[in-house]
Amino acid sequence: MKNITNTHHQTGSGLLEVLVAVLVLSLGLLGLAGLQARTLQQNHSGLQRSQAVLLSYSILDALRADRQGATLGNYNIGQTCAAPALNGNLVNDTISIWIGSIQNRLGTNANSCGSIACVAGGICTIQIQWDDSRAGGNANETFVTRSQI
Repeated sequence: MKNITNTHHQTGSGLLEVLVAVLVLSLGLLGLAGLQARTLQQNHSGLQRSQAVLLSYSILDALRADRQGATLGNYNIGQTCAAPALNGNLVNDTISIWIGSIQNRLGTNANSCGSIACVAGGICTIQIQWDDSRAGGNANETFVTRSQI
């Protein structure tokens, strides 16, 4: 009987297979990390949009509380990014707190602004603007709410 042995030895092929597997795994993990980073950006953008909705509803509630003052145009302000100083006046302090809330929740920068426009019939337009470029959006992202108070 003849003893059959394999005389061909493959050296290093196992190591090469491991290197290819590590390369494929690392590319997959890099792709997953990029996806995770993009997801965090989009979640932050969604959070800011939700904050803008809440801020617009909060000022609308304040306008409803002083409907007469709102329909007379006392709360009307153009695009404002700096909160006026508190002075004990209901209208001024309401606007000051609201603009301050926009700055606190949407970023303290020149793009975090708000405006209020109410007409005699009680239709109010609230506009909130912020910088959403961090999440890949516009530097001047705008949310507008119109409601009758």
